[in-house]
Amino acid sequence: MISTFINAWKIADLRKKILFTAFIVLIFRIGAAIPVPFTNITDGLVAGNEENFMNYLNMMTGEAFNYGTIFAMSVTPYINSSIIIQLLTVAIPALEKLSKEGEEGRKKIATITRYTTIALALLQSTAYFIYLRSQNLVVVDANGNQFTGFSMVLQAIVVISVLTAGSAFVMWLGEQVNDKGIGNGVSIILFAGIVSRMPTLVTMMWQYLQYGGPYLALVPTVILVLLAMIAFIVWMDNAERRIPVQYAKRVVGRKMYGGQSTHIPIKVNMSGVLPIIFASSILSLPPTVQMFIKAENLSKGWQTFFGLFKSTHWAYGIMYFVLILFFAYFYASIQYNPVEMANNIRKNSGMIPGIRPGKPTADYIQKILGRITLLGALLISVIALFPILLTQFTQLIGRPMTLSLGGTSLIIVVGVALETVKTLESQMMMRHYKGFLD
Repeated sequence: MISTFINAWKIADLRKKILFTAFIVLIFRIGAAIPVPFTNITDGLVAGNEENFMNYLNMMTGEAFNYGTIFAMSVTPYINSSIIIQLLTVAIPALEKLSKEGEEGRKKIATITRYTTIALALLQSTAYFIYLRSQNLVVVDANGNQFTGFSMVLQAIVVISVLTAGSAFVMWLGEQVNDKGIGNGVSIILFAGIVSRMPTLVTMMWQYLQYGGPYLALVPTVILVLLAMIAFIVWMDNAERRIPVQYAKRVVGRKMYGGQSTHIPIKVNMSGVLPIIFASSILSLPPTVQMFIKAENLSKGWQTFFGLFKSTHWAYGIMYFVLILFFAYFYASIQYNPVEMANNIRKNSGMIPGIRPGKPTADYIQKILGRITLLGALLISVIALFPILLTQFTQLIGRPMTLSLGGTSLIIVVGVALETVKTLESQMMMRHYKGFLD
């Protein structure tokens, strides 16, 4: 990886792209430190060990959400919008038709995604302002009372507008990286936000070491396990199942086509980090609702119900695992259509060795997809559940430890790093062949 960056830096064109990407990241981090007008947040909104949707947003925005900055929404509205449009493309025929119209169709879908992003950002910003006001974290008048009437409306308009504009600007920054930088812009911004929390993790580990005793052995063990998880994610990201395909020979005019053997690559982790994001989002909703309800207004039954969604409860780990499996299969069913794949193979005079064309081929592909999806879901479940299991284990032995970097963060960081390196390598390869042809 380091050698790839060094070699890319030697090429003037790639060096400009790397510097441009770094400049965009710098702008994002500056915006993530500028507070929104009319807000008064000093100690942060959420604690690092809370299991709620706000902590999830805080992780995705690199602490910007925690301190009410202009980029507090970051790329989360765009990510949610992209997922929603992608799912609707399968469900709505008009969007499915657009997706098959080539470059022009993709541009129209991108425009729809942008408008959906603005709508989601406006919705999230409104909810964010309502929460700030309920927690007395907005500017008050000289008497210490919250603004009412026209002043309150003006305050709401300013805060919501700034947050929505900040989210739209971050989306624009990501598109600039796509056009003039290296890698996927949204992924790079997400990567920068998560990496910015690394110093917090280092500080936490140092503090645990200061406690002495069992922590002197526990902290190095956790660090070694984290490094092993990173290596495991790298292996998982590159792992794939190859379905062999043999094409028959065809004579067209005086030329013979086909006859070669190839394969259909299916990634083990085909759904990426999305099952974890969906599962954690759903499980974080009840604790988020609980934040808006006073404890004395909750009956014993509701307190027991909300207690199930704390990461320290055994039921939380089980629900998390089951939801990851469910969404992994759900997303795989959207990505791959075995019947369509089998038809495409038959149309091109191909076949899977030992499998008859048509329905047997579709059934075989479906069987392979089921096994690969299960394996991929189990692998990402191990990564996602590790911080939770670590917290529960250390509490059990009386030496509680929490990690500010979860499994979702690790998968995103490692995945984006690998994707960026592959992009650099392809750019260098393209320039190598271009120079060779010249």
